[in-house]
Amino acid sequence: MGQALETVADCKVLVDHPLLAVTVGRYSYRIERKGNQSEYSVTDGTQTITAPVRWAMGASSSIGQTYILEKDGQLYESRVSYYRELNALGPTLGSANSVPASLNEALGRLMTLEDKLTCFGCHSTEAVSHGQFTPEKLRPGVQCSHCHEGSESHLLATIQFGEGVTSAIPKSMAGGLAAEKISDFCGQCHRTWAEIVLQPNLGIGNVRFQPYRLAGSKCYDADDPRISCLACHDPHRELVAETSTYDGKCQACHGGGKPGAKPCRVAKSNCASCHMPKTELPGAHHRFSDHRIRIVKPNQGYPE
Repeated sequence: MGQALETVADCKVLVDHPLLAVTVGRYSYRIERKGNQSEYSVTDGTQTITAPVRWAMGASSSIGQTYILEKDGQLYESRVSYYRELNALGPTLGSANSVPASLNEALGRLMTLEDKLTCFGCHSTEAVSHGQFTPEKLRPGVQCSHCHEGSESHLLATIQFGEGVTSAIPKSMAGGLAAEKISDFCGQCHRTWAEIVLQPNLGIGNVRFQPYRLAGSKCYDADDPRISCLACHDPHRELVAETSTYDGKCQACHGGGKPGAKPCRVAKSNCASCHMPKTELPGAHHRFSDHRIRIVKPNQGYPE
């Protein structure tokens, strides 16, 4: 999460790929490296629009990156994005089924104030203050103060007095809380159950919203921290992809640690590989672990 937003100068994808190009419909796109910056252009074969890339949204090591462009003092979300699985550009998720009405629309989507508050508010730190977008204060990525109160004083005390200082340890806004509270906290960026349930049915698109999916699990208990986001994931470390890593988390309840939590009759290892099936999200070029924990039946459709 510390690299959820990257500067163009430090973006490994753009450094390692000095020229990226793709054609989508009648428009051709290029992202070209120039010094320590990158330039994004789109052409219909007759006219061309060029704009500097200002930010790379998404870490270079993540499933993909979308680029934030600047044109005429306005920010745009790029219409094409880099996908790690493709090692190339492709239509930005959500744009594949729409046809631009003009070259300017083909460049990207003009970001509203709400877009800036939402996107930069989750992918960076100090980008939002009192409902306003504050790019001059923005720090790329999710830094300590994004989730912890008092982190600055903790850091200063550590620098001044050395490690082991306990008087200024930052107060976590999520640690030690029940599953529902943690889901609501993490859901500020990963989407809460309440936020998604009020939207039109997204179908398979909601597989990205883990707190919402988790709440639909048969074993979900709003008061039990053993079924919370933090029970399985350490937000201070890279995501662990190996499913066997999570077996102990499942066994904390299904190994006899919770009344009514039946043990699996099939296996006691690699639980997540069966009960949290990988689901391909069209256009994302990635298979997401569905956090709606369940017994998956043959030929069963995606459960809403």
